[in-house]
Amino acid sequence: MAGGAAVGALEVADAAGAPVYSSEITFTVVMSCLMAASGGLIFGYDISITGGLTQMQSFLEAFFPDTLEKMNNAEQDAYCIFDSQILTTFVSSLYLAGVFSCLVAGHVTRRVGRRNSMLIGASFFFVGAILNCAAVNIYMLVIGRVLLGFAVGFTNQSAPVYLAEIAPARWRGAFTSIFHLFLNVGIFVADLVNYRANTIPVWGWRLSLGVGIVPAAVILVGAAFIPDSPNSLVLRGKLEEARASLRRIRGKAANLDVELKDIVRAAEEDRQHSSGAFTRIVRREYRPHLVMAIAIPLFFELTGMIVVTLFTPLLFYTVGFSSQKAILGSIITDVVSLASIAVATLTVDRYGRRKLFMVGGGVLLVCLTGMAWTYGAQLGSDGGKAMPRGYAMAVVALVCLFNAGFGVSWGPLKWIIPSEIFPLEVRSAGQGMSEAISLTLTFVQTQSFLKMLCSFRYGAFAYNAGWVVVMTAFIAAFLPETKGVPIESLGAVWARHWYWKRFVKPAPAPPAKQDDGPA
Repeated sequence: MAGGAAVGALEVADAAGAPVYSSEITFTVVMSCLMAASGGLIFGYDISITGGLTQMQSFLEAFFPDTLEKMNNAEQDAYCIFDSQILTTFVSSLYLAGVFSCLVAGHVTRRVGRRNSMLIGASFFFVGAILNCAAVNIYMLVIGRVLLGFAVGFTNQSAPVYLAEIAPARWRGAFTSIFHLFLNVGIFVADLVNYRANTIPVWGWRLSLGVGIVPAAVILVGAAFIPDSPNSLVLRGKLEEARASLRRIRGKAANLDVELKDIVRAAEEDRQHSSGAFTRIVRREYRPHLVMAIAIPLFFELTGMIVVTLFTPLLFYTVGFSSQKAILGSIITDVVSLASIAVATLTVDRYGRRKLFMVGGGVLLVCLTGMAWTYGAQLGSDGGKAMPRGYAMAVVALVCLFNAGFGVSWGPLKWIIPSEIFPLEVRSAGQGMSEAISLTLTFVQTQSFLKMLCSFRYGAFAYNAGWVVVMTAFIAAFLPETKGVPIESLGAVWARHWYWKRFVKPAPAPPAKQDDGPA
């Protein structure tokens, strides 16, 4: 799009040839990025650790002996081994708590800043991990998971936006995708810990839950030393602190005036509507932002990701692998995920968001259709068949391919798109709404997936395949390309879109403001 290139060019130079939006990656940016993205690491660890725990003998002996009995029953329907509402409540309580936390976190983040919001989240992570590790009954487990859910609400709401705000516009997609990369590093570490803990009788589950204390403590200390984002500081009226933060982030040689002026302009527009962000986002001029705030997390959850992030070990156990081999299979898929996310990080700002969505959608559709056929033909509709080893290996291959497609598309882009598309005056509300919807749907799916697998059998995979067709068509029609566009200039992108231009007011032309800045 020619217009998009023109807007993106504002980051390079003004009329006099002086740098406007610096693309330099400074040491402060790198350290701030690592600290913020580490919230994703803990989130990934906490969502994945339960996949191994829920089929770990020491854990089931201590808290869920009925499920352990079903695992040892040779005549048990393979689809229904893990169908336990109490077990899924332990898993899903984190997401329900995260929903309520997200709605509060948006307001708190606006008042105290992105960095302090991440500190609050790290504190909840630390206390929740200690409580889980020391648990002596199911109530302590659930309360610990609830505290972890509060942590998720704060960090998931603030960290992606923080990354988008501190990143140079040229590299914003790559920076924001690091949150998802770290999330998958957390998933990988959780599976490694589970693989070792599964061999330890009696107390192995405490090792799995206790390791989460370490990264929580590191983030709690490290986040205190990074600067808050300039956008957040300006929004709270701290202009000099914002300039100092921008200087640390962009480097001493950077020309900050134009970027700071754009941030101040956006903040002034926000102050004209100092309250009622959630009311404001439903207005006509914010219609595309509202639709994306709902559609992106909704479609993300309907990709089938619940299988590959939470229940992969259970999925492999269902097709005939032992508990230890099921965790090993999950580790293999984690490696594939990390490789694919690295590819996405390197390509998202070169090829754009839309192309990655299209490629990923095609891969997901093939994999889900293949899994539906394999389960239906080889495991049977009643779960009474033993799946031949060759087909069981095919399931592992399909899950790996699914992870690759998900890792280059919906995985990282679910975090990138909501973090960059909202105008500053509705950014906290939009991000909070998006994350609340995502966590609500994750709660519903974690609470119902094992029941759904037991009831729908292989049709559960066909259900997700149908949704992948719908979401891919939606992205193709309604999501404009945002690569390389400064975050405060994205209004022009929506104003040029074939459909959204009827809702979005054209942004004020920036050239006059560019000329006012110092040469």
